[in-house]
Amino acid sequence: MARLAIGEDTGKDEATDRDRMDVAGGRHDVSKTGKQLLALTPGEKAQALRVLVLDLAAWPSIEKTPGVVGGEARIVRTRIPVWVLDGYRRAGWSEAQLLENYPTLRAADLVNAWAYADAHPDEIERSQRENAAQ
Repeated sequence: MARLAIGEDTGKDEATDRDRMDVAGGRHDVSKTGKQLLALTPGEKAQALRVLVLDLAAWPSIEKTPGVVGGEARIVRTRIPVWVLDGYRRAGWSEAQLLENYPTLRAADLVNAWAYADAHPDEIERSQRENAAQ
């Protein structure tokens, strides 16, 4: 299947071709999404781009494994969920305190945990709420 770039005109159905793109071999209508993105302010576009880039980024020391800490995002090599570390951070713990109290953690793990928590605030807050209720 030929790939069609957004905005590319094939001469067939100009409006349809312009508003569609090929996504993994299938067609995806982007007209509504595209219009919403174009309506954003430059600052909102930058924030949206940041969120998307972070969401697509590989989290080298963060993983989710079904059956391990409820499938929550956690630090690899451990059973320490990101939401727990973020809770301590919000409570005012320093990175030094976290590293002292969790000797299996590395400084790079905290950097990745903070980046993950910042990119997925709804997930982290939901996990914190759900686990506080238990």
